[in-house]
Amino acid sequence: MTRSSPDLDQIASALLDAAASAGAGAADAVVRRGASVSVDVRGGVLEHAERAEGVEIGLRVLLGQRQACVSASDIRAETMQAMAERAVAMAREAPEDPYIGLADAVQLARDIPDLDLFDPAPEPAPATLEEAALAAEAAALEVSGVTQVQSAAAGYGSSEMVLVTSNGFRGAMKRSSTSWSCTAQAGEGAGMERDYDHDGRIYAADLRSPEDIGRRAGERAVARLGARQPKTGAYPVLFDERISGSIIGHLLGAVNGQAISRGASFLRGDLGRQILPKGLSVIEDPHRLRTGGSRPFDGEGLATARREIVADGVMTGWTLDLACARKLGMTPTGNAARGLSAPPSPSNWNIALTQGTQSREDLIRDMGTGLLVTSMIGSTINPNTGDYSRGAAGLWIENGEIAYPVNEITIAGNLRDMFLSMTPANDARPWLSHVVPSLLIEGMTLAGS
Repeated sequence: MTRSSPDLDQIASALLDAAASAGAGAADAVVRRGASVSVDVRGGVLEHAERAEGVEIGLRVLLGQRQACVSASDIRAETMQAMAERAVAMAREAPEDPYIGLADAVQLARDIPDLDLFDPAPEPAPATLEEAALAAEAAALEVSGVTQVQSAAAGYGSSEMVLVTSNGFRGAMKRSSTSWSCTAQAGEGAGMERDYDHDGRIYAADLRSPEDIGRRAGERAVARLGARQPKTGAYPVLFDERISGSIIGHLLGAVNGQAISRGASFLRGDLGRQILPKGLSVIEDPHRLRTGGSRPFDGEGLATARREIVADGVMTGWTLDLACARKLGMTPTGNAARGLSAPPSPSNWNIALTQGTQSREDLIRDMGTGLLVTSMIGSTINPNTGDYSRGAAGLWIENGEIAYPVNEITIAGNLRDMFLSMTPANDARPWLSHVVPSLLIEGMTLAGS
């Protein structure tokens, strides 16, 4: 178990004491301490630098089947007492919910693993971050065709959190992150195009170089020059690995316990049915080391665990917090996320889709004529039917080869059909929290010229 500094434990305990003295029947408290520094450069000079740090507190109180949440950034004793009294007063006026409540004692996590989520290296100096941002900008400007760099940035953040409940749970987490990013512009006026690259890791030593970030941002921007619209029709669409996670994100949204319990999911009747091609699985693993989406326990103090959301193409279960599980008559999955000022709600941790055996280049070669989508804007998704429509840009494929860039097009289909016709490549980045390769989907409708 990662230990927090004693003052965070003391603050959380003081919040619970204040809740009890104000008349709460049960309560839980979250205390977070964080620090962040970010640096932006432009034109070879520092444009913006910012540092923030502080402690934030959140309290949830329960009176029978009523609850209320409050938060603050002031940790004085009188503030915490006032928070507790206000929360209890709010709870008295809240509607009853038969499904809310803390976990049973037997449900609480006991053995909390250390998932190596904090880089012990010293916090980088602002000058070090500035140097990285300048290196990314310079690399982008060296790419032929790049006219300017809109932004180049570097940042670092660390946080420490403790969750304490009135029924005996106490857990703590520490995490850190370092990141570089760059957005490059190519062309001028109406023909201007831009693209970006980014990398963020828990351990700074795992990052790609700033020079690589800048160069790839520049190359991607230049590749979009001269874009036009393809003809309207039905074509295979290959979603680039940078954006393919959004497709699986729609699946995760459809199996979220809140959507299921409200009847607002196009997959609500598909438990135990095939929703992906045979051989494809969606695995959630919150215990991956050094990964941003890892959690040793959830926002209600339940243990997290590896599970199959889709197994060999078949839907096996929903994503559930305690309230949704109670409403559906099921077992919670350890997926409660907790904000400072809101009650727990279901959320996913690290996700991985089964990778394919072919490279992205293989799929491009085999698709004949179609679209490689590299960016998307806007979104019209009907959660009840799965109807899908998004603006897109990318590269047009003819005879299995990249022919020219395209933009100002709309791609449409139905997510249920899209899921069943997807073919994954083998190019997913394994260090991301969502490990999803490029995805080829047949027969989508493209609205162009």
